[in-house]
Amino acid sequence: MKQIDESRDNILQTVEQVGVWVNKELRGFLRTDADIISSHVFVMLCLQGTAHVLCDMQEYRIEKNDFGILMPGHILRRVSCSEDFTYACVILSSETTRELQAYIFSHDFSKFNYTPKCNLTDLQTKRMMALMELLEAIALHDPHDLQLRRQMLFSQIAVGYEFLNYYRREQDREWPQIRPATLYKQFCDLVVEHYKENRNVNFYANLMNYDARYFSKVFRQFSNLSPLEWIQRYVAAQAKRIMDMNPRQTVKETAWQLGFPTTANFCRYFKRATGIYPQEYKRRILP
Repeated sequence: MKQIDESRDNILQTVEQVGVWVNKELRGFLRTDADIISSHVFVMLCLQGTAHVLCDMQEYRIEKNDFGILMPGHILRRVSCSEDFTYACVILSSETTRELQAYIFSHDFSKFNYTPKCNLTDLQTKRMMALMELLEAIALHDPHDLQLRRQMLFSQIAVGYEFLNYYRREQDREWPQIRPATLYKQFCDLVVEHYKENRNVNFYANLMNYDARYFSKVFRQFSNLSPLEWIQRYVAAQAKRIMDMNPRQTVKETAWQLGFPTTANFCRYFKRATGIYPQEYKRRILP
């Protein structure tokens, strides 16, 4: 079995060069107590063991045959996992994802933000593993034949997407009827889209045509956090992601990337969300 011996930087570099990264058998799952945000599509199929994760700060139990998709910009955090937790993983590049959203994910792809996981039968799991093997073969195809690789990649993902739509059809019918859950996920999507330009709860309540006070009340029916706390935690996770990827970058540059008017404003915001200033966080991650 392949172990997780590739660094995150090497994996992401491979993803961007090839368009897809595949590993059919990984043991262990992320770091504990760290919010992970990616610009890629992260696909996971549990082969054995169990794990508890927070997806957009909602807890999910993952067990054998659970198939999950985390869309770009959304938060994943590992709470715990068993020693035998093993899964297959596919990561799609940001460029591939943009093209897929144009004509494969164009219909109802946002449902993966509403219900990021579904449980498959043994036969369905076997079929999805066969698809992952094809994707791995495509990733290893002649690097100079980019057009053929792209055509094969898109055709296989389209097949897998239609299979998945069929497998989770009953689950998808139920969600529009769960009002607090639907509102919660709509809010999460909007924060992912607009967090750099606005971090005010009233802004998001207005986008959804709700009174801010009523929206906050309904939101708390589905979350242990208030809408403001959710926004703060999300922005802090994005800030950590930027600092992790660019540890030598100045705090001022990070503040600018996140849309803060001044460095001081960003530092106060980060301190409220995490309990420490960004300068202290940077000292912890610098070698």
